[in-house]
Amino acid sequence: MDITTLKQFDLLSESASKDGLNIYMSSAYRSYSYQNTLYNNYVSWYGKEQADTFSARAGHSEHQTGLAIDVNTIDDSFADTPEAVWLAQHAHEYGFIIRYPKGKEDITGYKYEPWHIRYLGVETATAVYNSGLTLEEYLGIDSYYH
Repeated sequence: MDITTLKQFDLLSESASKDGLNIYMSSAYRSYSYQNTLYNNYVSWYGKEQADTFSARAGHSEHQTGLAIDVNTIDDSFADTPEAVWLAQHAHEYGFIIRYPKGKEDITGYKYEPWHIRYLGVETATAVYNSGLTLEEYLGIDSYYH
């Protein structure tokens, strides 16, 4: 995992704890092999079309960069927790964005994942947050496999 990302996550987690919240790392860096296994398992369970809405193919996962973290409960139950609300409001202050925001599935290519944060650095994350755009929109790129 990227050391700066880890340090900033620790600061984020410490700050949330001062507000009585517990934000912890559930998944972070993944090797190519692990991501390949994970993706292939999802394909066998749900089919390729559905798996592609919530899991990246090996070689395309942000987790392989060491800059992405899944926090707390990695499922839809996390969305309405106080931790998810705090994260959505404060992640950018520590250099993170909610990578796959609600209502932007057609742009990001992934379903809403309030638990998946991506480190961009404080300046860029704050600019993306303030813009209200997804990372794809902010950078002028698409999310399709090429």
